[in-house]
Amino acid sequence: MTVFLIAEVKVTDDAWIPDYAARVHDIAARHNGRYLSRSGRIETLEGTPTDVTLIALIQFPTRDEALAFANDPEYAPFGKARQDGSVSHFRLIDDSDIAGTIPYLPKPE
Repeated sequence: MTVFLIAEVKVTDDAWIPDYAARVHDIAARHNGRYLSRSGRIETLEGTPTDVTLIALIQFPTRDEALAFANDPEYAPFGKARQDGSVSHFRLIDDSDIAGTIPYLPKPE
C-alpha cells in the first residue's frame, strides 16, 4: 500500500540544508521514494499556524520502503544533521480511507 512520509521541520540552524537537499533526494529514490513537495510556502487555512518552516512530502510504494529510507545507514548522518539543526517530525500515512466512503481509496485492513 502506498505511504507518504510527511516531514515537518522548524529550522533552527540552516547549515545542514544545502548538503541535505543535495544528497537525500537520491537516497530516497534508491528506496523508491519520490518527492511530491519540498516547500517553505506554508499557508494555514484553518487552525492556529505552526512555526514549521518547511514541509516535505515523499511518496513510497510501501511502508517497508519508507522505513528502509528512514533507517538507511547512508541517511543517518543527514538525519542527525537535520535533527541537530531543527525541530522535526517525520510522519507516515497510507493512502487508505478510514471512513471507507471514497471508492478510489482502499479501506484500512
